[in-house]
Amino acid sequence: MFDSIFLNLSPKFYVALTGTSSLISGLILIFEWYYFKKYGISFIEQISLNHISPFLSSTENPQNGEQNGQFELKVWRNPFNLFRGSEYQRYFWATAKEPLTYYDMNLSAQDHQTFFTCSIDTGKPDYEMMMHAYRERNPVSRIKSAHKALEINPENSCAYILLAEEEATTIVEAEIILKQALKVAEINYKKSQGLQGALHEAAHRRDANIIIYIKRRLAMCARKLGKLKEATKIFRDLTKEPPSSIISVLNVHENLLECLLEMKAYADCAAVLAKYDDISLPKSAAICYTSALLKARVVSDKFQPDVASRRGLTTSELQAIEAIHRAVEFNPHVPKYLLEMKKLIFPAEHILKRGDSEALAYAFFNLRHWKNVSGALNLLQNTWEGTFRLIPYPLQKGHLFFPYPQMCTECADRELLPSFHELSIYPKKEVPFFILFTAGLCSCTALLALLTHSYPDVMYIFAQTILNFVLTPFKFLKEMLNY
Repeated sequence: MFDSIFLNLSPKFYVALTGTSSLISGLILIFEWYYFKKYGISFIEQISLNHISPFLSSTENPQNGEQNGQFELKVWRNPFNLFRGSEYQRYFWATAKEPLTYYDMNLSAQDHQTFFTCSIDTGKPDYEMMMHAYRERNPVSRIKSAHKALEINPENSCAYILLAEEEATTIVEAEIILKQALKVAEINYKKSQGLQGALHEAAHRRDANIIIYIKRRLAMCARKLGKLKEATKIFRDLTKEPPSSIISVLNVHENLLECLLEMKAYADCAAVLAKYDDISLPKSAAICYTSALLKARVVSDKFQPDVASRRGLTTSELQAIEAIHRAVEFNPHVPKYLLEMKKLIFPAEHILKRGDSEALAYAFFNLRHWKNVSGALNLLQNTWEGTFRLIPYPLQKGHLFFPYPQMCTECADRELLPSFHELSIYPKKEVPFFILFTAGLCSCTALLALLTHSYPDVMYIFAQTILNFVLTPFKFLKEMLNY
C-alpha cells in the first residue's frame, strides 16, 4: 500500500518537498552560523551536550568535572587600567571608537559602590549624588554629579577621584586632582579613626580603601610621567597593606613588577616574584610571563635554535623553555601579542584570567620589556608553540594547570572587549558538524528542487527508482511474512 502511494505521487509534490526542505535547512543553517559566531558553539551541539547527553550516559567522569570546577570564572580588576579622561577618552577622540564596553564600565561602577560607600552614608546628599554618578552611563552626567557633590561637601574624596579619572584630560591634571583627593581622604580617615561602633568601623574601612586606591592611582601617574623611583616606593608600601582591604583585589604587586622591569632592576623583580609566584597563590599572566622573561634573559642573547638542536639544551636553556611553556599553558593568547602577530588595543578595566582580555592587558604594558631583553622575543618565537605538544587536548587535561576553560573565557571576553577587536580564541575551533550538515542538506535539497522543477519527467523516474530501491527490502520482508 505504502509503495503504491509513494510511486504515484506527482512531480509537483517532489518540487514542493525538496523546496520546503531546502528552505527549512537554510533557515537552520543561518541560525546555527549566527549562534556559532556569537557564542563560539553550535546551538544543536550545546543542546545535545547540556540536555541530551546526561540522559543517554549514566556514568560521569568525576575527575574532569573536578578539574573544570577548580577554575573560578571571576572577573578581576585590571591592575594596569588606564584613566578614562586622559587616555580612554583621547583614544575615542582620535579613532571614534569606544574602547570600553558598558559591561566593563558597569563592573567598575559596582566596584566603586562596594569599596567607596558604606551604610553610614545613606541619606547624605553628597554621597547619594555620587551613587547616582556611579550608575550614570553618560560621562558628562557623571562629571556634573561629582561637581554637585563637591558643592554640597568639599571633603568628598570620591568626587575628586571621579574627576581625576574622567574629567582630567592629561596625566598631570589627574595627578594634581588625586593629590587633593588624598589630602581630603586622610582628613576623613583621621576623623573616623577614633569613633566606636559597627557603622563607624565600616566608615573607617571605607576611608582606608579610598586612601589605598588614591595612592595606587598616584603611583600609576608617577609611572606614566617617568618618576619610577617614586612609583616603586608607593607600590612597595601598598604591598605591605593587610590583604583584608581593597589591596587584595588590586594586585598591586603586578604594578610593582612592571616598574622594576622598566628600571631594569631584575634582581629586585626576581625577589618580588619569589614571594608571589607560590604554588598556594593564584597565578596570572604577569606572574608567569615575567618569570619566563627573567629566565629567558639569562640565555636569550646567545640562543640559536639550530645550534641548540645539535648540541642539546643546557640547564639554563631548559629552565627558560619550561618557564615559557608554563606561561603559554596558563594564557596561550599572550605570545601572539608579544610577537606582534595580533594588533594591540587599549585594555579593558577588567580582565578574565587565562583569557584574551588578560593577554591584552599584559602585552600592552610589557611588550617593551620583552624588547629590552636581547633575544627574548626570538626565544619565545622558537619555543612557544612547543607547549601544545605537551597538552594535545587542552580542554580535557592540562600539564601544570587545570584544563583550559574555553567556553566561559570566550563568552566573558566578548563582553569585556569592544566589538571592533578580533577576539583571540584558543584552541581554534573548526566549523561544527551540524553547520556542515545543514549546509550540505540545504544545498542538496535546493539542487533537487531545481532539477525537479526543470526536468520533472526525468526526476520523476529517478525518484521512482530510488523509492523502489529503498522499498525493496520491505517488500521482501512482507513476502517472507506472508509465506
